[in-house]
Amino acid sequence: MSVMAETIFTKIIKGEIPCHKVYEDDKTFAFLDINPIQPGHILVVPKNPSEFLWDLESEDYQAVMKTVQLIGRQIRDKIKPKYVGIEVLGMDVPHAHVHVLPFNTKAEFRHIPSPENAPSSEDLAKMAELLKIN
Repeated sequence: MSVMAETIFTKIIKGEIPCHKVYEDDKTFAFLDINPIQPGHILVVPKNPSEFLWDLESEDYQAVMKTVQLIGRQIRDKIKPKYVGIEVLGMDVPHAHVHVLPFNTKAEFRHIPSPENAPSSEDLAKMAELLKIN
């Protein structure tokens, strides 16, 4: 397995770049997307990076999906949307990640957010506090 170059996600995991963390265990890290599709949109990343989710070692893949399930339940319980969806694109950041987000309609799930309408740090902090898993 080759060593990956550092990504923005590895810097977030190390605490070099601030984030609104909602969950962390020995294999995964989950934090709010700063330009969310919908409020409560969370990214789940493996601590042992691979560019693509499908290339992770089985143990790391299973850990990511276990965290995705935990986050999905937390979103459902705290925000109470009609649906909680996941999306794996494998683009934008070369570090495997799963998007987990609340939505009520197909249009909400497919919404493409605009950076100029991104939530404030204060709004993200409030959402992170609501969704945090201890």
